[in-house]
Amino acid sequence: MPKRENNVTMPRALVEGAEMWGHTAWLATVPRAIACVESMWSIEIGAAFQPGGQTAWVGPATHGDDDGFVVKIGWRHPEAEHEPDALRLWDGDGAVRLSAAAVVDDETFALLLERCRPGTTVKERPEDEQDIVLAGLLRRLWVEPPTGHPFRSLQSMCEWWADESEQKIAASGSRELDSGVVRAGLTLFRELPASAEGEVLLCIDLHAGNVLAAEREPWLAIDPKPYVGDPTYDALQHMLNCKARLQSDPRAFADRIAGLLDLDPDRLMLWLFARCVQESPHWPWLAPVARRIAPK
Repeated sequence: MPKRENNVTMPRALVEGAEMWGHTAWLATVPRAIACVESMWSIEIGAAFQPGGQTAWVGPATHGDDDGFVVKIGWRHPEAEHEPDALRLWDGDGAVRLSAAAVVDDETFALLLERCRPGTTVKERPEDEQDIVLAGLLRRLWVEPPTGHPFRSLQSMCEWWADESEQKIAASGSRELDSGVVRAGLTLFRELPASAEGEVLLCIDLHAGNVLAAEREPWLAIDPKPYVGDPTYDALQHMLNCKARLQSDPRAFADRIAGLLDLDPDRLMLWLFARCVQESPHWPWLAPVARRIAPK
């Protein structure tokens, strides 16, 4: 059941996420953060959406007679550090609009966002329709970052994630993948960003659960984790969330997604192999996929 602190309901998914990542104590600071942003932005915040997300408290907000807002209050973490910068750059073109952003304290950030109505996710639609919707959004969101932008490189993220996966595989003693496949996958994961023909602003985490039905546009992206780099990488999170297709025929799936996004299907397969190896400590079911599509 959701926990209550000072009459503020903690969404189920947020409680689970806080427990998973060691931020349980942070939950007790959310009521104070809500009160802070209500005063700062002259808004009234309603009850949290359920089941919510795993890293932020999100609920509806009203400013005067305008109830078209959502407040997102989350713990600060590297992947989401430049979310407001990306939303400002997109300015509502394919993504929710940002009205305000603030750092509440050293551990907490807050965003005042456009509310999507009805707010259902594209995850409720058939997967072939999801492919088309997400591809259309990605094509619009892949913009050239301006000079002096604050976004970090995909290269830096891949090196960080590869190091983390290497350590987890070594610590667990996992035999899901032999050492040669692990070495090949993580080497590719570190090297692929540098060979991109062009670089754009990436969402990193665009999947069907992060695309909401709206009134202003049929679908809008939420919750970006922006980096700059190879657009081919951005196709991966949706693919990893389509387990049955990825397991049954990864090549056909990659060809379809590459076609929708005008990407090189062979490069997408290399990225897919590398990402399956990198994620295998977290999602063991990806190990057989990695073995199947490993470059010969």
